[in-house]
Amino acid sequence: MPRKVVARNRRARRDYAVEETYEAGIALTGSEVKSVRAGRVSLDEAYAKVEDGEVWLHGMHIAPYEPSSYYGHDPERPRKLLLKRREIARLTGKVTRAGYTLVPLSLYFNERGYAKVELALAKGRTKVDKRRKIIEEEEERRAREAMKRFQRGTW
Repeated sequence: MPRKVVARNRRARRDYAVEETYEAGIALTGSEVKSVRAGRVSLDEAYAKVEDGEVWLHGMHIAPYEPSSYYGHDPERPRKLLLKRREIARLTGKVTRAGYTLVPLSLYFNERGYAKVELALAKGRTKVDKRRKIIEEEEERRAREAMKRFQRGTW
């Protein structure tokens, strides 16, 4: 059974140059899990921070689960990410010294049914870098189309 992607941060790969990716568990309450399974989650403004030797995900919005009524959850609360100590130490070094940012790329459920976050160690792109990337992708697409036409003989 493949992993079920619940939410993607589509702007992340455009706005940031992704260097490395990590798979991190996420600590959720019961009503949050129900809401995430229903797909009522947004990663648009989300980012991760290393605080006191722990990694926290800020800005992720999980809509309240209606049937949970009184015992619901705060939609914008920081959520703890579960990583190995060695990974956290490595991320801490990169983020503090080299000017990297931790950006969530996607939220999904793995084969065992656990919620996971694909976390990227990334550097921000400038406007010029974004334009250059768009031009390169357009050139690649045109080259692929030209190869297809050539192989079909409709050149």
